Amino acid sequence: MKTNSTNLVSIVTPTYNASKYILDTIRSVQAQTHANWEMIIVDDCSKDGTKDIIRQNMKEDPRIKLIELVENGGPAHARNTAINASEGEYVAFLDSDDLWHPTKLERQLDFMKKHNSSFSFTAYRIMKEDGERTDVVFPAPSCVTYRTLLMNTAIGTLTVVLNKRKLGHFQMQLFRDCSEDYGLWLSILNKGVTAHGLNEELAVYRKCEKSLSSNKFKSAQKTWNTYRKIEKKNVIASFWYLMNYSFHAVRKHSKTI
Repeated sequence: MKTNSTNLVSIVTPTYNASKYILDTIRSVQAQTHANWEMIIVDDCSKDGTKDIIRQNMKEDPRIKLIELVENGGPAHARNTAINASEGEYVAFLDSDDLWHPTKLERQLDFMKKHNSSFSFTAYRIMKEDGERTDVVFPAPSCVTYRTLLMNTAIGTLTVVLNKRKLGHFQMQLFRDCSEDYGLWLSILNKGVTAHGLNEELAVYRKCEKSLSSNKFKSAQKTWNTYRKIEKKNVIASFWYLMNYSFHAVRKHSKTI
């Protein structure tokens, strides 16, 4: 029987060699108090046991779906594949090593309906690579516009929920030297949309030593390329935005482990 797309949340999860974490991520989705979801996991040619774990859970829960890519295309391509396959009214993003609180979807959908919002995000906590939760929580401002996002790092991808019916078709730009998720948020907000923040801690981000957020120079370079390649900003404007972005990023990450 086909799932009713009204209030259905399509969860976009790219994976690559995530066998250490993917089961915990799946369990955090299955624990949601809002049960009307589909979890579209797109595997980007994993070489470990990631796909076996997913297949086993698919047998037990038909809401979990696996798409296996034949060539490694990177996380943006994997996310776009999941977005294209999604059937829900809403699209949410959750990477294969991060976690959600059980009430995340229920609280966020109620919030979006109350505020007539097409784009929402929440606060989230940082955990270490081994799963130990830290005292670091990144709050969510009440709203973010295109201009404020150009100069800030306020939106955590694992917290974002988009209303696909209101926003229409969207995709991430396939520039591996850019911040593809940041570029998508900018492209949506540049159409006059406002992102609404629910300042409740509803997700947990795993900070791995090899993650992009751990490599500050590479992260800054990708942000610069996002301004230049995706947003088509000139050099002076890009420099101004990057200085402000970096200032806020340093303030934000100075609290982390």
